[in-house]
Amino acid sequence: MLRCKRSQPDLRPVLTDNPDITPITPTAPMSPDTHGGRAKCLQRLVRMELPVPKTVALSFDAVHDIASGQMPDMAAILAEFPEDALLCVRPSSQDPDWGGPGAILNIGMNDARYVAMCDTLGRDAAAAIYTRFVEAYAIHVARLDPDIFDEISSEGAQALSEALRAYEDEAEEPFPQEPSVQLAQVLRSMARAWEGTTARLLRQAKGAPADAGLGLVVQEMALGIGNPDAGNGETGSGVLQLVNTQTGLPQITGRYLSQSQGRDALTGGAEALYIEKDPRGPSLEEVAPEAFALIVDYARQMRRKLRAEMQIEFTIQGGQVYILDGVRVPRSNRAAVRIAVALANDGIIPREEALMRVEPRALSELLHRQIDPDAIRDALGRGIAASPGAATGRIVFSATAAQASAARDEPCILVRRETSPEDIRGMQAAVGVLTERGGMTSHAAVIGRGMGIPCVVGAARMGFHIRKKKLVAEDGREFSEGDLITIDGAAGQVLEGSPPMLEAALDEAFTTLMQWADAVRDIDIRANADTPQDANTARNFKADGIGLCRTEHMFFETDRMIVMREMIFANTAEDRRAALELLLPMQRADFIELFRIMQGLPVCIRLFDPPLHEFLPSDKAGMRALAEALDRPVSDVERRVESLGEYNPMLGMRGVRLGITMPEIYDMQARAIFEATIAASEEGDPVVPEIMIPLVSAKREVEIVKTRVDAVAAAVRNETGRDFDYRLGVMVETPRAALRAEEIAQHTDFLSFGTNDLTQMTYGLSRDDAGRFMSEYVQQEVFAEDPFHVLDPDGVGELLKIGAERGRLAKPDVVLSICGEHGGNPESIAICRDIGFTYVSCSPFRVPVARLAAAQLAIRDKI
Repeated sequence: MLRCKRSQPDLRPVLTDNPDITPITPTAPMSPDTHGGRAKCLQRLVRMELPVPKTVALSFDAVHDIASGQMPDMAAILAEFPEDALLCVRPSSQDPDWGGPGAILNIGMNDARYVAMCDTLGRDAAAAIYTRFVEAYAIHVARLDPDIFDEISSEGAQALSEALRAYEDEAEEPFPQEPSVQLAQVLRSMARAWEGTTARLLRQAKGAPADAGLGLVVQEMALGIGNPDAGNGETGSGVLQLVNTQTGLPQITGRYLSQSQGRDALTGGAEALYIEKDPRGPSLEEVAPEAFALIVDYARQMRRKLRAEMQIEFTIQGGQVYILDGVRVPRSNRAAVRIAVALANDGIIPREEALMRVEPRALSELLHRQIDPDAIRDALGRGIAASPGAATGRIVFSATAAQASAARDEPCILVRRETSPEDIRGMQAAVGVLTERGGMTSHAAVIGRGMGIPCVVGAARMGFHIRKKKLVAEDGREFSEGDLITIDGAAGQVLEGSPPMLEAALDEAFTTLMQWADAVRDIDIRANADTPQDANTARNFKADGIGLCRTEHMFFETDRMIVMREMIFANTAEDRRAALELLLPMQRADFIELFRIMQGLPVCIRLFDPPLHEFLPSDKAGMRALAEALDRPVSDVERRVESLGEYNPMLGMRGVRLGITMPEIYDMQARAIFEATIAASEEGDPVVPEIMIPLVSAKREVEIVKTRVDAVAAAVRNETGRDFDYRLGVMVETPRAALRAEEIAQHTDFLSFGTNDLTQMTYGLSRDDAGRFMSEYVQQEVFAEDPFHVLDPDGVGELLKIGAERGRLAKPDVVLSICGEHGGNPESIAICRDIGFTYVSCSPFRVPVARLAAAQLAIRDKI
């Protein structure tokens, strides 16, 4: 079969000045917003005078028209290329992370071109090119079953014949021979694939808008396949980059494969060559040193001119290098930090831009162990990703078992229906926590984030049989105590076995990025820290102080729990004071250590908050043990537990209500704080503690507590002969406190919004139980986001704004902050910053995330 030639090439149609379908030239009108990132990158490469094959770009509008059936002039597009050129079509979305249909290579290949190429490239090379196109066209354009090619075992011309025959049998028509028809069908198929429902949902899951557009680029092929016996020089294709994908460290890496096309080198197995010299095998640098040096030089030019680490897709044809594409180097989160910092240090981008290039939430990966992205995951179930990081351990079903496992130096995962304060010792002993119930602000989630251990909560689709010591996967598999599982607190997954892990990595690049963030942010970031260990973590992460110290968490050590329970069982104020006298030195010692660790930084201490029943056992065995410890009849213990029971304890006798009805508790805590203040101030800068009253809803509550705290302060001053300062404030976590902030602020130095409880009360949602249905609410767009995860700007955020405005009316210099877990969420920080808060406070391990998010907000305001 002979190839037809056009007799008058000068009369071929040409593209008009339509910017929607235009050759990529240095001055062609295109941008990522109209033609996509790939098209714009290729234009930049053309401007750099790199050897880019001829390319035509189709805009988002043009591709949308194609999907609707309005085809452009194929003859005009083809006229932009040499008559005998083969073409490829690649997607060009606005953001490469949004994906798109796969590239189609060798368009224009037909029987006539095959005959001609047999003479120039050799029969085997021509057959390989044609066969590849037939199979790709059949599967991705004609949508035929890939299985039709499975039985083709021959090679060369025989394989081509079988492929053409299989296509004709399945499609019931011969393989199309006209290049214009081939190109039109490829463009139509890719356009329709992008606008299909499945593709739309997939890219929306990656953050793309529903109406995101797709551009397409039609490019002349640099074949990468030739006649190896012709002696025309090295021919093949590959990819190259200048940094390691996982670490971000400088390293020339990639693969090259002789006699190949596209990205075949990445899947070329043992036949693929390394890029630079490598003891493990042959390399492109050795096979074609001049081409290697040229490609590396191109990569370095691209890094500087495109202001990014780029992965180059290249082809070598008879020793001639062609640059087909440049995409941003795939990178782990730790690599993203190192790359951004290196680009700024090399003067390629400013520091502010380096800060903007790192996703704040990505920093969590650097702070915790993570499952290797390439690991195989055998998922057992899914819950809410409550605390980031990953951990592998043996299943235990009680805090006691967790402590025993830790004593044997055996990592364990604590599995509970839900955790309570009694489980804290077990959580400290475990490497991770899994619960059936709970949400983002449940006990397990908050404590897990504070401790920096992975936590998955609300895994309600799994079976939790605590008494039988059985955990049942969503697919029915059963696991017993001692079996090995892994939890991924960033993905909310429970996995079988122990997949490979990547260790946390806080390197110099991370430190540098954080220093740059601190230099530009304009809101303080404090940490919620309840123990010396938490405070040390906060200090290491450069927190600006402690914004919330929950003092009740200091009472769960075994020796303190007994004293606390004696206080609960006391019948008179005098007996309560006697028990609290035993707790006073313990609490004072805790505060002294906190003040010493945070020397020179503010520490905000919340007075006792939880209902007393949390310190009492709920099962018969626990009650019997308590009766024995207190030398009381079991019936006394049961009656006391019953009397403290409440229908809704989170709205019952807790917080300031305990401080007013049992003032001895707050008296003891205030004395411990003031005595610790004096002791810690002797060793360094004067300590000015901040004392916070929880769950306030009325001005009179503040007046009563303030009077007693001031009295304790006066007594301590008289007893010690030492003066000191302190600040008294309120935790605004009831809607009424926000609405009455003007009268409350008159008696306080600060208002700290506890958005965990404030969200719970505003929505009428239990923060421990909402996780059971919250995902469905978000999916059905009842809520845009889980309000316990991202601060609700319209409801809770409005209360913050009202409270701030009314508080400032009474006291213009009142300090405003939030200390709920929203303090570590970038979107929530933006709301607080807009209102004019002084600081936000969050779990210690979320402090770096908050520092970077705050810096980015400040930078955006300047743009």
